[in-house]
Amino acid sequence: MNIVSFENVSKTYRIGEVDVTALSQVSFGISKGGFAALVGPSGSGKTTALNLIGCLDSPTAGEVIVAGQPVSRLDRRRGAQFRGEKLGFVFQDFNLLPVLTVFENVEYPLLMIRDMPRGERRPAVERVLEAVGMTDQAGKYPAQLSGGQKQRAAIARALVGNPELVLADEPTANLDGATAQRVMSLMKRMRDVFGTTFVFSTHDPRIMDQAEATFYLEDGRLLDAPTAYGEDRHA
Repeated sequence: MNIVSFENVSKTYRIGEVDVTALSQVSFGISKGGFAALVGPSGSGKTTALNLIGCLDSPTAGEVIVAGQPVSRLDRRRGAQFRGEKLGFVFQDFNLLPVLTVFENVEYPLLMIRDMPRGERRPAVERVLEAVGMTDQAGKYPAQLSGGQKQRAAIARALVGNPELVLADEPTANLDGATAQRVMSLMKRMRDVFGTTFVFSTHDPRIMDQAEATFYLEDGRLLDAPTAYGEDRHA
């Protein structure tokens, strides 16, 4: 069963007097419980695809279906509600609020989106902090954390609402190689523990190898032959 389906999806942006095609007739499916990568160089369309899955943008043509919902038909209010109920997000620059502790950063989505009572929030936050190994850092502020610890906190924040799907846009871009590998292993372990589907974008070959399903994009198109990515096809 697919939790994400793209059906002949295209996305065109108007920049000044020029139409720029970010995606062109892209079709693929990601299985529920999967650990999938959208792969390609900068400008390939992978971030656009993540934005469409995350209800942060709408396709120009085609259909995007997430968790059984045709999300391209949602208006802004219903799209925001869908994101809050079904999705979690992990960003390459962590996006932790500097004035909040780790605990408060992880708790924040439950306050802003779920309006969950305090008695339910605390155990939910404690559960995910323990899962990512950040319980002993709960009272610290982001400035006191290493890059890997910041990303662990960000993963906990993405998971705290028990989403069906977590989207991670270049989640290891600001990490050294060893830390990046640990973060990817952590995300895969969290998939196994929580049953959450993870979809991440990357252009790092070391990170691509962690994926169980890989979709290769170039110039807005899905490549028919995955092995073509990264080769010098002009040689």
